[in-house]
Amino acid sequence: MATTDQDTIEWLLARHGRTFAEELGIDVEANTPAPLFRLLVMSLLLSARISHEIGMRTARAMFDGGWTTAEKLARSTWEERVKVINAAGYARYDERTSRMLGDDAHLLLDRYGGDLRRLRDSAEKDPARERSLLKEIKGIGDVGCDIFFREVQLAWNELYPFADERALHGAHRLGLPATPEALAETVPRRTFPRLVSALVRAELTGETRTS
Repeated sequence: MATTDQDTIEWLLARHGRTFAEELGIDVEANTPAPLFRLLVMSLLLSARISHEIGMRTARAMFDGGWTTAEKLARSTWEERVKVINAAGYARYDERTSRMLGDDAHLLLDRYGGDLRRLRDSAEKDPARERSLLKEIKGIGDVGCDIFFREVQLAWNELYPFADERALHGAHRLGLPATPEALAETVPRRTFPRLVSALVRAELTGETRTS
């Protein structure tokens, strides 16, 4: 029996049917300051040239340590951050990342009161402007923006449908539509971020559906 797009999508969602934010218990759909801040930190950590397992473990360690808002992170010391980041296995970048995170917490407080919804308002919900403002945050480049956009589109309607290059490459490799718009037509809107994350996970592991 020939494999259909829907077969492949069902396989992907069964294998990897949750976003990276969901894995960390981040309620993106709430669209409130703490989840958005945690999502930004996750995006920064995952965008480095390091395995996503280490990035996720480091993000979880930071959140378990109580650094779930810009205010709380700003009260931490550089040494405290280095200790947690290093213990999570992010050792190659621990000192630099610790410094960036501290600087970013203060920037977010000074510029947006620690609330990324204010960044969205400043950008007038324009995706290009949102990307530009996010890239003013240390450690957030295009890859970090892609990760953030991929997950936050569940709450920020102007970004839907968003799929980054890695997800689209995975879609093409698996024979699925390889544009965000065409891919979005295959699943309900609330499922789309999970499908995009599933494609990214399949790319990271090199998985191919064989049956």
